[in-house]
Amino acid sequence: MNIKIIAKNPTAYHNYTIEDTLEAGIVLSGTEIKSIRMGKVNLKDTYASIKNGEAYIYGMHISPYEHGNIFNKDPLRDRKLLIHKKEIHKLLGLIKQKGYSLIPIELYFKGSFVKLKLGIGKGKKLYDKRQDLAKKDAQKQINMQLKNNNKMY
Repeated sequence: MNIKIIAKNPTAYHNYTIEDTLEAGIVLSGTEIKSIRMGKVNLKDTYASIKNGEAYIYGMHISPYEHGNIFNKDPLRDRKLLIHKKEIHKLLGLIKQKGYSLIPIELYFKGSFVKLKLGIGKGKKLYDKRQDLAKKDAQKQINMQLKNNNKMY
């Protein structure tokens, strides 16, 4: 099945150590789908949680569809995630016991369906973020040196 990525959460891997991922569907209205097809969605300050045995995503901004007039919904409304009950119970146990969080990573089309990739991870401390940036910078320097050496020969 072809996958077309619509939006990514830019801070997901920076602020969290992602240990596992999960795919979930989202309950959306028709005008929201049209707006998503146009790429007008933002995952920057989103988070997911479980409330009353159901999973929800909060803070996902889907811009109102221009031609939707009265059918447009609130851009920041809470949206229900479509996850099996067994998976919800497993996630609930992880979140309560070990202090993990549900982090939306990316939104994409899988065929004609909109899917959300959720990450299960722990928040990073400031020193962890610094270490990651240092590793990234060192790898960038190595790649630049290799590239320059290859140009010489």
